[in-house]
Amino acid sequence: MRPLPLLPLQLVLSGFLQRIVKRHPAIFDRLGEHAKARFGIKPTDLPFGFVVEAAPPRLSVVRELPSALDARISASLVNLLALLEGRLDGDALMFSRDLVIEGDVEAVLALRNAIDDAQLDLVGEFAALFGPLGVPAGRVLGAARDRVIGSSRASEEFR
Repeated sequence: MRPLPLLPLQLVLSGFLQRIVKRHPAIFDRLGEHAKARFGIKPTDLPFGFVVEAAPPRLSVVRELPSALDARISASLVNLLALLEGRLDGDALMFSRDLVIEGDVEAVLALRNAIDDAQLDLVGEFAALFGPLGVPAGRVLGAARDRVIGSSRASEEFR
């Protein structure tokens, strides 16, 4: 994946973030004093990461996380997506070292609370992009998500 350009991914994900913010306008309200925080998110199994800012809502795809971040969050992509949907417990992932948080932990907790309050359904949000094909797309995406997250959970139980 390294040679692929990041701009197309950034455009898609930025549009996706804007859609989520439009459908959940209060999602970043719970950040309070951390509303200006910059979060670096690094999937450990991908050759790129993300910089997320709440005010104004912005997502950047980067090869390397910049040094000027308030907090850094790293985990596998599957675990990050499951955390976004509230399907996995962040504390348990931290204690098992499958999730690493560096920097302003209070800002990360505020972000986590904001995301939990929004009760995001990433599959539903993404499927809605397919218009009239959203229902079948949602079924396929949901089955794929459940299969991946299910296998991830099963492998964690046998550690």
